[in-house]
Amino acid sequence: MHSLEDLRAGRLNGARQLRLCAGLGEFPREIFDLADTLEVLDLSGNQLSTLPDDLPRLHRLRILFCSGNPFRVLPEVLGRCPQLEMVGFKSCQIERVPAEALPPRLRWLILTDNQVEVLPAAIGRCTRLQKLMLAGNRLRSLPPELAACTRLELLRIAANQLTGLPGWLLRLPRLAWLAYAGNPFCAAVEQAAQGADRADPVPWHALALQQVLGEGASGVIHRAAWQDGARCRDVAVKLFKGAVTSDGLPLNEMAVCLGAGDHPNLIPVLGRIAGHPAEGHGLVMALIDARFRSLAGPPSFESCTRDVRPGYPVHPDAALRIARGIASVARHLHAQGINHGDLYAHNILHCGEGRAVLGDFGAASFHPPGDPGAAEALQRIEVRAFGCLLEELVERGADGPEGGPRTALASLQARCVDPDPGARPLFAELEQTLGRLGEGA
Repeated sequence: MHSLEDLRAGRLNGARQLRLCAGLGEFPREIFDLADTLEVLDLSGNQLSTLPDDLPRLHRLRILFCSGNPFRVLPEVLGRCPQLEMVGFKSCQIERVPAEALPPRLRWLILTDNQVEVLPAAIGRCTRLQKLMLAGNRLRSLPPELAACTRLELLRIAANQLTGLPGWLLRLPRLAWLAYAGNPFCAAVEQAAQGADRADPVPWHALALQQVLGEGASGVIHRAAWQDGARCRDVAVKLFKGAVTSDGLPLNEMAVCLGAGDHPNLIPVLGRIAGHPAEGHGLVMALIDARFRSLAGPPSFESCTRDVRPGYPVHPDAALRIARGIASVARHLHAQGINHGDLYAHNILHCGEGRAVLGDFGAASFHPPGDPGAAEALQRIEVRAFGCLLEELVERGADGPEGGPRTALASLQARCVDPDPGARPLFAELEQTLGRLGEGA
């Protein structure tokens, strides 16, 4: 965090990044002193409702965050910023998105948790768009012009007022990560899942929370001791936040977790918290061995839709076992009518020997009821995400010998990312193919 005092004193001259959160009601003109260097500007958490008309003077600006400010309209001046690629206006009060507000080089647009009812047709001109975050708005439809955004890979449209998924959306050539829960078209299946909840209640007073193991957009995971009758068990407890997240609604995530069933590559759900003093929601889950770690880091500003690789390799044989396990659990989820929506290496925990579990159901959605064609199309979209995972596993196993698992995974990966979604294999075939490869490894 920077200070307005340092900015005005010239102590930030030459800065490439600037973050100011000081209750600002107006855009500080001193920011223009950084015009020749500034690339990332974060003005989140202030009281801004407009941006200056000469904002394009920041001619190197690539990333702009203005989340948590009382904007009513996405500022039209954004469309005149020549290098602007990432725009974040989360949790403002935006009702209208003018066509003129869309920058020509836009790659990543975040409008989560606003009041947008209509997207302009001009979104179709943003042909570089890769990531579009629209959860928690009031959209009743998506503009068909969005079909021209053939580079779009990640789309979050959960918790809106959509009445269906348009056919053109399911045919986008690069779409891989899709979240749509909490819309009217899937309300019936979500309500049925909540009504069929058979999870054992775990009394809050029987849990003793310990250290935090992790925190995501939808909740916080604690290590805990569960006094289960005469037995004390070490468990993990996920306490859900109440607000809409970048992926959707936490309660939808909980419903999907409870509906996912049992699988060796899922973290077992042991029960649902009952009697929380603040009426909060949470799940009690099995505690994963401390040796397990994330397969990768989440995407960065630069990588946009690709995970950031950690510094350790994965042996090709272990990579093959990971791939088979994730294909198996993805096949299982789709058989339960669930689209994970966030099948990424950073949501996979592994022990280094090929044992892996898939987590983070924040973007998961139930298949639209009564539409087997859409269910298969959604699975083929997720297969593309699996193809991106295979690509990373192949790269991480670069020290392995040519031929064998490494070459086989590379060949399978190419099929999974075919630009024609209908040409991609389904997870049942992938699981079988990877099983045969494992037998020959």
